[in-house]
Amino acid sequence: MALSSAQLYNLQGIRLPADAFVIIVRTEWNSDIVDLLETGCLKVLNDQNVKSKILTVPGVFEIGFAIKNYWDHQKEKDNKPLAFIALGCVLKGDTPHFEYVCNAVTDSINQLNLLLPVPSIYGILTVNNRSQADERTGGAHGNKGEEAAITALKMIELSQSFK
Repeated sequence: MALSSAQLYNLQGIRLPADAFVIIVRTEWNSDIVDLLETGCLKVLNDQNVKSKILTVPGVFEIGFAIKNYWDHQKEKDNKPLAFIALGCVLKGDTPHFEYVCNAVTDSINQLNLLLPVPSIYGILTVNNRSQADERTGGAHGNKGEEAAITALKMIELSQSFK
C-alpha cells in the first residue's frame, strides 16, 4: 500500500540524537531556485531542533567532492554529521550537457551512500524548465528541500537503530 504525502511528511515519533547534526551542500548555480530548496530544508531541520551547516559549491558536479572531503576531514571529530543533504537544480538546455551532469551527480550521491557510514540525501532538481522548478520549490509538488530534510531525518533514525 502506497503512503500518502501526509504520511511521508509525518515526523511524529521520530527519535533523533540530541546533538543531531546535518551538512547541507548547496550550489551557487541556479541560486534563486536552490535558495527556496534551502529554506524548506532548514525549516524542517529547525522544527526538529537539528543543527546544520551549509557548504556552498559552484555546481552540482562538485557536490560529491565536497561531501567526501568534508567527511574525510571530520570523521574522527566529535561533531561529525549524521547525514548530508545535497541541494541543487539542473535545468535542461539544448545540449546533452544536462544528461551528463545529471548522471554524474546521481552516480556520485549513490557512490557516497555506499562508501560513507552516513546517508547522503539527493535533493537535486533535474527539470526541463523553470516552471517545473517552481512547482517543486513551493508550488504544486511541494518543496523538495523539505522532502530532502525529512528523508535525512528518517535515514538518521534508521542508521541509529543499527547501533
